[in-house]
Amino acid sequence: MTDMTEAFEAQRARLRAVAYRILGSHADAEDVVQEAWLRLSRQDPAVIGNLAGWLTTVVGRISLDVLRSRQVRPEAPYGDEPPEYLVTPDDGPDPQDDAVAADTVGLALLVVLESLRPSERLAFVLHDLFAVPFDEIGQILGRSGDAAKMLASRARRKVQANEAPAAGGRQRRELVEAFLAAARLGDFEGLLRILDPDVRLTVDGPDGVFVVLGATKVAAGARFGAAAGGAGRAVLVNGLPGFVAWHEDGTPRSVLAFTVADGRIAAITAVIDPAKLALMELPDRA
Repeated sequence: MTDMTEAFEAQRARLRAVAYRILGSHADAEDVVQEAWLRLSRQDPAVIGNLAGWLTTVVGRISLDVLRSRQVRPEAPYGDEPPEYLVTPDDGPDPQDDAVAADTVGLALLVVLESLRPSERLAFVLHDLFAVPFDEIGQILGRSGDAAKMLASRARRKVQANEAPAAGGRQRRELVEAFLAAARLGDFEGLLRILDPDVRLTVDGPDGVFVVLGATKVAAGARFGAAAGGAGRAVLVNGLPGFVAWHEDGTPRSVLAFTVADGRIAAITAVIDPAKLALMELPDRA
């Protein structure tokens, strides 16, 4: 048992990194790694040929179950508190945009990953970030290696579409502006044309974090529509296109961040908690 414990501890940091990238939650990642250890402790070490590969597969399967359970219970909090928000002005393409993107890419990637389907997210993280072969990923997903490769490719396109705010920034700004205009006007059909059918809205409010899934629910959300209103300006939030709105008295009303993929809005984060807004370093009102 001592040898098995030592072998597992040698893998713990890597396994925690895999689980965190898949789940975006340190607490969930710790739980997944602990569950992997419990499963290993019930195994005969002699039948495990490649311990690192076996543990990666186990962590991947447990993480996939967690992702899928979040979809079944989207109204429940699904991880850690949202990351610290870095809000900077977005006044159009500027040489400094690349520097901003470099500082925020880690946070931005986690936000983009939230817009992926569970199978896409797992395939992308395991292959592109940890070099797990597609055949092994396929076994975790219960699909062929070719199917896993297609899932990773689809996820990669979505991630690459949001890696650099300066690339395609004009199209993103126009899409965000169109969304805000439709929200203010109550243009339900207009919102549906802009939103991805599987769009994910994460609202960080005074009562905690909750999630809304699907274009119809997001478009119909009167609470979010109110958050989109007010005088404001375009910004970058953790490297993603966003918007800050203020009340008439000058206090911040909301901070919105948008993930754009395939020409539609795939994910939105809305911070409306006054306490959190008061702690943010926000740009001046335009």
